[in-house]
Amino acid sequence: MTEFLQQIVNGLTLGSLYALIAVGYTVVYGIVQLINFAHGEVFMIGAFGALATWSVLFKGQTGLWVLPIMVIGAVIVSVVTAVVMERIAYRPLRNAPRLAPLITAIGISVFLQEAVRLFYPGAKSKLSFPEIDVVTGAALKIGGLNIQRAAVFTVGSLLLSAVLLWFFVNRTRMGQGMQAVSEDPDTAQLMGINVNRIIVIAFALGAALAAVGGVAQGLLNSNIDFRMGFLAGLKAFTAAVLGGIGNIQGAIVGGLTLGIAESMATQFIPGQFGGSAWKDVWAFVLLILVLVFRPQGLLGARVVDRA
Repeated sequence: MTEFLQQIVNGLTLGSLYALIAVGYTVVYGIVQLINFAHGEVFMIGAFGALATWSVLFKGQTGLWVLPIMVIGAVIVSVVTAVVMERIAYRPLRNAPRLAPLITAIGISVFLQEAVRLFYPGAKSKLSFPEIDVVTGAALKIGGLNIQRAAVFTVGSLLLSAVLLWFFVNRTRMGQGMQAVSEDPDTAQLMGINVNRIIVIAFALGAALAAVGGVAQGLLNSNIDFRMGFLAGLKAFTAAVLGGIGNIQGAIVGGLTLGIAESMATQFIPGQFGGSAWKDVWAFVLLILVLVFRPQGLLGARVVDRA
C-alpha cells in the first residue's frame, strides 16, 4: 500500500506540472481554435527567465524570499515572449487556413529553442538551477511516504493557479469577455468586446502558468535544458486533449490523470514493457483509448463552465 500511495504522490507531482502547461494550450485553443505547439518553449523560456533573474540579482543567495522574485522574472519573460509571438506570428494568420498557423507554431518552437541555445550563456548543455531554502532539500517523510519539497511547491502552485484562474474567468469582466469570444468572436466584437485584447490576454495567462511550471521543473530536477520544452509541451498537449481540449478544468484533470498513469505504469507494469523507458508509450496509449471511446475527452471539449 505504501508503494501504491508513493506512486500516487509522484503522479500528482508530475501531473501538476503537466496541468500548469496544459492550461495554456486549452485557453488559447478555446479562444482562437489554435494549437500553439510553441507553448512548450514558452515553458522552457520561463525556466531560463527565472535562472537569469537569480543569476543577475541574487547569485549565491538561496533564501526563500528569492523565489517569488524568480517566479515574477519567469512570468515576465514568458508573457512577453507569448504576446510578441501572438502579435507577429499568429495574428496575421488568424484568417488563414488552419495548416498555416500550425506550421508557423512548429517553426517558432524550433526558433525559440535555437535562440536560447545560441544566446543564453552555457545553454548548449544542462544548467544547474538554484536550490532554494525550504522548497528544496531533503525529502519530507510522512507516514512512510517520501515527498519532495519541490513537489509541494508544484502541487500548491497548481491549486493556487486554478483558484485564481477560476475567479478571473468567472468573476471578472475580462473573464466574461473571454467566454463570449470563445462562443462567438464575431458577435462578441459587435457587442463592443475587443477581441484582439482578449486573445492577447489568453496568450498571457497561458504563458504565466507555463512560467510557473518552468520554475517548478527547475526546482524538481535541479537543472534546466533548452530542449526541456519539447517533450513537456507534447505531454501537456496530450493532457489537454485527454481532459477535453478547450476545457480549463479538463486540462487540469487531464494533466493529473496523465501524471498518475505514467507513475503507475512505471512502477507496476512488469517485464519488458514496464519501467521508465515505457512511461511515454503508456501515456499515449491512454490518450488513444480515451480518444477511441470518448473523443471529446474526459470532461468534454468546451472552454469553461459559467458560474
